[in-house]
Amino acid sequence: MRRWTVSNSVSACWSVCVVYLLAVSVIFASSVTCGSACSVHRALRVANSSSASTSGRHVRSYVHLQGDVRQRKLFSFQKFFLRIGKDGRVNGTKSKDDPYSILEITSVDVGIVAIRGIGSNLYLAISKKGELYGARNYGINCRLKERIEENGYNTYASAEWRNKKRQMFVGLSAHGRPLRGRKTRRKNTATHFLPILV
Repeated sequence: MRRWTVSNSVSACWSVCVVYLLAVSVIFASSVTCGSACSVHRALRVANSSSASTSGRHVRSYVHLQGDVRQRKLFSFQKFFLRIGKDGRVNGTKSKDDPYSILEITSVDVGIVAIRGIGSNLYLAISKKGELYGARNYGINCRLKERIEENGYNTYASAEWRNKKRQMFVGLSAHGRPLRGRKTRRKNTATHFLPILV
């Protein structure tokens, strides 16, 4: 009678194959379960969307985002606090105690905010030419798109005006002076602000 000896490498290979087959069977079983559960979820979503709108598309409600009011200081990447002066001038200050740097950010629509200086009672606005100024009354120049960038800072762009199809952003120079919207870009760190809780 002949004896067969199994080497360690063959037994290790066999155990890897068994583990692989078990893993494949578990993944297949979960996809089958998810497939049936997902189809039920899809059917419910279709039923809800058809009752919500006549066009067949699900209508989303963002009412909870409108009217959100928060008090913040906007600290620029250039190490300045954005301020809206009583005279309507917008610039940056190094002072942490400047009363004109306390801002009220109000959500007026999805992704659209209005920024009002608490001390000056003026709204941050961008004109059609890209100039930053403080407006006495809320208008179309005061509508700003708020976006969180990859580095964690926020950018604020005019929701109404563009320069040659490019957005115009709120920005401060390295000396704390306002940048014209036409010279600003999203990737430029001069337009990046960190909202700090007051």
